[in-house]
Amino acid sequence: MTIEWARLKPEPRAEVPDRGIFLQARGGSLALLLHGLTGSPSELGYVAFHLQRRGGITVHCPRLANHGQPLALLARTRWQELYASAKIAFLEARAEARTRGSALVVGGLSIGANLALMLAAEFPEDVAGVACLSPTLFYDGWNVPWQHKLLPLARYTPLKNFTFLREGPPFGLKDEALRERIAARYGEMSLRDSSGAAALGYAYFPVRLFCEVQPLIRRCIRALPAVKAPLLLLQAENDDMTSPRNSQFIYDRVRSPRRELVLLRNSYHLVSTDLERAAVAGRLQAFCRSLESEARPAREKALARA
Repeated sequence: MTIEWARLKPEPRAEVPDRGIFLQARGGSLALLLHGLTGSPSELGYVAFHLQRRGGITVHCPRLANHGQPLALLARTRWQELYASAKIAFLEARAEARTRGSALVVGGLSIGANLALMLAAEFPEDVAGVACLSPTLFYDGWNVPWQHKLLPLARYTPLKNFTFLREGPPFGLKDEALRERIAARYGEMSLRDSSGAAALGYAYFPVRLFCEVQPLIRRCIRALPAVKAPLLLLQAENDDMTSPRNSQFIYDRVRSPRRELVLLRNSYHLVSTDLERAAVAGRLQAFCRSLESEARPAREKALARA
């Protein structure tokens, strides 16, 4: 990562072409999957289509608050807005799951996984399972520069409003071919032109937004003992951003009777798009299907009422 400074002028909201990825299946469970910070629903596209086509699972992958908007607008996003947008998507998914009598699984990638855990803690009776892909509590991966530890101090200075971190290799990817394509697309973006962010995510990480992540992470940690649903954790052994310590920390603190931690050997942080994406999708499919038998009586009642 490299540091750049700029005073970005407020811009009007952009017309984002879509709300996210929403795939319907006739039966089975419903999965709400949340993308990472400064990312986009496309991060979960492979997994979403796999779940729908091969698993018969309905999938919702919404956009989090202000993602796809100009960078100046994203930078001003509060953590409460991020969670509120995840909660709105959850309530929509819950209503559909209740109508269908389906098991509702919540999950996400990176900070999206944190949001999923917070939802599971707030709505324990409505969440059948939680799937965390590369959860992010500590930025302790092998590619995180030592200067990253100083970023929380920026919260107390005006510098946070003008400082941006430009993403650099490996972009969370061990897949070299995909890494090259991302590098080329990010190379077309600048601080004042993030028009491609709706599709691929942002080439920059606003330090002001990073400051909002810290209270969100603290709330997630406090919520862990309230998580009781079955839990699946997937993380790369060589995660460049967040080490397996993150998943182990969660595993040790939730109260889920059923917990599974899977370490991947051929991926970096973006496990849903990296070299082992098929294995990740398969694990998530098996997890969702294993929860369906518990929801089947409710689904049969819902169908009978219809």
